Amino acid sequence: MKASIVSKLAQLSARWEEINRLLANEQATNDLENYRRLTMEHAEIGPVVELFQAHRRTSMDLETAQEMAQEPEMRAFAEDEVRLTRDRLADIEASLQRELLPKDPNDERNVFLEIRAGTGGDESALFAGDLFRMYARFAERQRWGLEIVSQSPSELGGFKEIIAKILGRGAYSRLKFESGGHRVQRVPATETQGRIHTSACTVAVLPEVDEVADVVINPAEIRIDTFRASGAGGQHVNKTDSAVRITHLPTGIVVECQDDRSQHKNKAQAMSVLVARIKDKQVREQTSRTAAERRTLIGSGDRSERIRTYNFPQGRVTDHRINLTLYKIGQIMDGDLDELISALVSEHQAEQLAALSEEQ
Repeated sequence: MKASIVSKLAQLSARWEEINRLLANEQATNDLENYRRLTMEHAEIGPVVELFQAHRRTSMDLETAQEMAQEPEMRAFAEDEVRLTRDRLADIEASLQRELLPKDPNDERNVFLEIRAGTGGDESALFAGDLFRMYARFAERQRWGLEIVSQSPSELGGFKEIIAKILGRGAYSRLKFESGGHRVQRVPATETQGRIHTSACTVAVLPEVDEVADVVINPAEIRIDTFRASGAGGQHVNKTDSAVRITHLPTGIVVECQDDRSQHKNKAQAMSVLVARIKDKQVREQTSRTAAERRTLIGSGDRSERIRTYNFPQGRVTDHRINLTLYKIGQIMDGDLDELISALVSEHQAEQLAALSEEQ
């Protein structure tokens, strides 16, 4: 293991011991906010320190085994011990490197999932509906909550656009690589000649911003319009101006929300989506500036970038960023995304490890 990494781990160990002393102080709970910060930091660096301690113990075990191997009567036993200990040391080092990777501060956040029909007309809208069901089933498998923020149904089914909020710990960490263009190849239900059609949708996954204060919005720079909700039947529809449209004038971002009967709730939900979109725009602009020389293997997350193809006749799903093809389209469309997502996370970690090695 490189000296620079060992030095960083030694500093973390010293800090961990310092936090232990601070928390053991009988006056530690006098300042509850500071106590909370210390316990969170302790929990965050604890696993790294424990791995580092295991690395030290295993390194000492390796030295002992190598010394034993110098004795003729112990050589056979000691050589086996050296081999096993080296393997164990390699595993610990790999785990340590993963723990030292930069953490995404948004990983534990809830997300806004936005799906929009693209090229392909009615078939694209139907595919948008299929994608929404896929993510909804995945959220259900994870025991996450899901709330519809707004939707624009298509006449033949599916959605021209649908925005949902997914609530669950780690939602962004699992879904953040889903942003981009999704393409489908299949025979539409309306196709009488049996020809395969290609259509597309765009998916955007935005981390929920904790507070509106995280993004500075000048009230003079937004326009709020109210209008009557449209939709199927019911005495309430078209009687009150409960639907809300918010336009952020500097960026041109427009958010509509009309799924709740309360104008106040629709406004609050629309504002949450607006803030998340503005924050996402700021982050993507910053990323494009700072990462111009290094593009991650899983792509830029650009909404226009085609990231995945769903080929129904061949029963396959291909993620173009990592050249992974799975012949289980039925399971994937039913929300079984773990294999796909885990492969994307692993590829991202491999790229981070490569960058970390270059920096050392």
